[in-house]
Amino acid sequence: MSDFAIQSRRVILPGTGEPAPATVIVCGGKIERVAEYGASSGLCEVDVGDSVVMPGLVDTHAHINEPGRTEWEGFETATRAAAAGGITTVIDMPLNSIPATTTLQALQAKADAARGLCAIDYGFWGGVVPGNARELAPMIDAGILGFKAFLIESGVAEFPMAREDDLREAMPILARAGVPLLIHAELEGETETASADPRLYKSYLESRPPDWEIRAVQMMIRLARETSCRVHIVHLSAAGALSDLKAARAAGIPISAETCPHYLTFTAEEIPDGATSFKCAPPIREAGNREKLWQGLIDQTIDFIVSDHSPCTPQLKSLETGNFEKAWGGIAGLQFSLPVVWTEMRARGLHLRQLTDWMSARTARFAGLRGRKGEFSPGFDADITVWNPDQAFRLESSQVKHRHSLTPYRGRSLYGVVQKTFVRGVLAFDSGAAVPVPQGVQLKGKS
Repeated sequence: MSDFAIQSRRVILPGTGEPAPATVIVCGGKIERVAEYGASSGLCEVDVGDSVVMPGLVDTHAHINEPGRTEWEGFETATRAAAAGGITTVIDMPLNSIPATTTLQALQAKADAARGLCAIDYGFWGGVVPGNARELAPMIDAGILGFKAFLIESGVAEFPMAREDDLREAMPILARAGVPLLIHAELEGETETASADPRLYKSYLESRPPDWEIRAVQMMIRLARETSCRVHIVHLSAAGALSDLKAARAAGIPISAETCPHYLTFTAEEIPDGATSFKCAPPIREAGNREKLWQGLIDQTIDFIVSDHSPCTPQLKSLETGNFEKAWGGIAGLQFSLPVVWTEMRARGLHLRQLTDWMSARTARFAGLRGRKGEFSPGFDADITVWNPDQAFRLESSQVKHRHSLTPYRGRSLYGVVQKTFVRGVLAFDSGAAVPVPQGVQLKGKS
C-alpha cells in the first residue's frame, strides 16, 4: 500500500524533531501532511501505539562490494539488512567492488548490478584516484552523488591512494559541479614503538596513531579553503581533530565530518587481544576519546552518524590466528546502527530529535536529497521507520541479515527494536511478516 495513515503517540514532527501524538498521512508514496493524533483520513489506518514513527534513516557510508566481491556482501543482502535496521536509503562507496567506481563504465556496471535487487533506495559515490580526473564530469552527468578519495593505501589494489597533486586536479571540477569530496583522512607518518605481538590490540592501535588523522584533516582544511570544494571527513576516529574542524567551520571553510557507531560504542580498553572482528581503520580508540566524539556530535562539530559497513568473508578476518596485522579492517553493522547508537544515547540522556537529526535529516541533506528524504514534510518520500526504543534485545547471529553474521556487536544487549520500514510508502520490512519484492530505486544527483 502507498496510501494510508499511520498514527502513534510518538511521531517525530517536522520542524521541531520532537516526538508527539500525531498522524502521518501518506498518498501516492509521498507525505501529504502530518495531522493531529486520531485524525480521520478516509485511508487505511495503521495505529502503532507508543512506537516511534520517524523519517527513515539515510546511511551515506556503506561498502556493498558488488560487482566483483559479492561473496563479501551484495546489494540484495545489504539492503535487506538495512531495511531490517530501519534504513530506507543507502549510498554505496566506490570500493571494494571490482571494478571500483572510478570511471563512467564502472558506474554503469555497478548500476546494472544493483537494478532489481535492492529493498531500499540507493545511490553511488564515485572515486578520485590518480589519473581519473577526466572521468569525473561524465560521472557527475550520469548521476553520481559525489566522490571519495584515500590519503593512505585503501587495502585494495584497484583503488590507489590520491596524493595532493591528484586532489588539486580533481577538487576544482567537483567545486564547479557542487558535489562533495569525501576523504579517508589518514596521512601515514611515524608511529610509536609498537608491541611486537600482532595479536595484541595495542599493537594495532599504536600502528595508526591519532596524529595521522589530525594531519590529514589539517591538509584537507587547507585544500578546501584554497579550492572552495566541499570536503567531508569520513569515519572520524581521532577526537584530537575536532578543534581544527571547529575553527575551520567558524572561518566559513566548506568542511564537514561524520563518525560511526563503533567509535561511539567500543573502547580500546575493552577489545580483547586476538579479537580481529573489531579491526577497522582508523582504529577504535580509548574511552576518553569516545566521549569527546559524543561531545563533538552534541556541539555540531561532527555532523552525523553513518555505519561505514565494511564486511568481508570470515576467513579474511584471521579469526583463527587473531592476527590484527593480517586481518581485513572493517566492521559489519549496517543492520544495527539504530539500536547501537540509541543504546549509547539512552545511557547519556540524549533525545530522539538528536537521533533523527544525526541519522536521517543531516545525512539526507549531505547526499543531495534535500526536499525528498529525511523528514515528514509535505511532498517528501514516505520513508518511515517504526520502532520501539524501550525494548531491549540481545544480538545473536541468527538475527543478522548481512551476507555473513560476523559482527563485533554479537552478544551485546541493545535497546531499540525495528518493527516496520516503509520506502516511498511501500512496506520494505515487517518484523511480523515476510515482505516479497525489492522496490528500491537509484537516486541520482545533478545531471
